[in-house]
Amino acid sequence: MSLQPYLELLASLGEAPPVRTVYAAAHLAVHDEAGEQIDWATTENLRRFMDQNGFGIAEAMDTAQRFELGWDIAKELIERTAALQLNHGFAAGASADHVPTQEFSGMASAVAEQVEFIRNLGGLPVILPMPELARQGASADQYVDVYASILEQSQGKILLHWLGPMFLPGLDDYFPGDSFRRIMDLDHQRIVGVKLSLLDGDLERKIRSELAVNGQFVYTGDDFNFAELIAGETDLNQQSSHDPKNIGRFSHALLGIFDGIARPAGIALRLLAHGKRDEFLQIMRPCEELSRVVFENPTQHYKAGLAYISWLDGRQANSWLPKSAHCQRDAQHYQQVLNLALKANVFTDPSAALNKSL
Repeated sequence: MSLQPYLELLASLGEAPPVRTVYAAAHLAVHDEAGEQIDWATTENLRRFMDQNGFGIAEAMDTAQRFELGWDIAKELIERTAALQLNHGFAAGASADHVPTQEFSGMASAVAEQVEFIRNLGGLPVILPMPELARQGASADQYVDVYASILEQSQGKILLHWLGPMFLPGLDDYFPGDSFRRIMDLDHQRIVGVKLSLLDGDLERKIRSELAVNGQFVYTGDDFNFAELIAGETDLNQQSSHDPKNIGRFSHALLGIFDGIARPAGIALRLLAHGKRDEFLQIMRPCEELSRVVFENPTQHYKAGLAYISWLDGRQANSWLPKSAHCQRDAQHYQQVLNLALKANVFTDPSAALNKSL
């Protein structure tokens, strides 16, 4: 179905304040097929495109190949995104990847340094998972100590990021025991919530209900089940995100797939702001179907589909990624992505996208 009827409905309704906070985790564009030269101008324009469709930018995270490219690229990305002065702001990943330390105390200090760097540029710091904690088999108490030390050495609001091993191998037992809940309880005012990338809708609903007691939010990172998680429970009204009683009944969002579905998802979210839950889901379900293919196993190769969609849509000159990550999917995968992207109405000019793929 075309998006035109939904646009006509929005025209009749006018504008309404957003009821969800949404960040799009954005990928990088490159000049060369080997993926060694970042195309900064195009990379910045990709972020402007998402901002124009109503999304904040989640910068220097997994979608931008953070764990492969490291801090030097991340630092420049964050600085460039901050300089764009986007209408919907930005969040950015804070890690310890600018120092060669494996000691937990040094790791905490390094993360705190990046938290302050992001905060000083006007972004919301997102504390990325620290794979070294999992690799060394840190105990629940050690996890709590590291995160407490980060808070002690930094200021301002932060998000936590709980990333599953399907996105980054080696994180199978991240936040062992009761460490996650204890960390979230360290400071209910400063730790505003958590981005959950576990691909488990039922677990996310349970966690968001628990965190809501202390006024903390879940930002879904579930690229398989995001439609219902964002829509929330069926009886929520359009003021739900502003009512303290309801914050455990829906998820905000920080998603990589928004990079590929910004146009239809932006329209859907505007409809949700009017309480049009059914229309929201009608638009988002084909997007979710596309996302399940883009993020299919091996999930960590999802960036290839995002770059491919962006190229087909005319937003970048090629479908390449840093580190030749576009080579990690085969022709059959790309064909499925094309077919489902057409169904999800992600392209400005579907005919041009189809011709380009031939």
